[in-house]
Amino acid sequence: MVLIEDQKVVLIKRVREGSVYYVFPGGGIEEGETPEEATKREALEELGVEVRVGECLEKLIFNDGTQYFFLSEIVSGTIGSGKGEEYTDSSRNRGTYEPMWVDIARLPFLNVKPKEIALKVQSLIK
Repeated sequence: MVLIEDQKVVLIKRVREGSVYYVFPGGGIEEGETPEEATKREALEELGVEVRVGECLEKLIFNDGTQYFFLSEIVSGTIGSGKGEEYTDSSRNRGTYEPMWVDIARLPFLNVKPKEIALKVQSLIK
């Protein structure tokens, strides 16, 4: 999902196996779930916020599935209060997850994945 406020976007800083990179919040779609429903669930799990899902900015197809990037709006909650397994299951051994607001102007200088979505977000702000 893509959450933008005041020229900033929410990203999750990942540190894994000595590598530092940033990703947009989101995750897999569960059985019987629509992409929009998955976006709402992931927002709550990963970020601790409830969102209103807006337009789909991009749909990217990868070998392991399709990722949808919906422009969304925070309705309630606080970024960083998520209780998903990425924060609670220490046996996952998948590095760290740190949700944060990032100035959109900084996106070109960060290792953001997928880069296509970072470029699209930059194009939204003039």
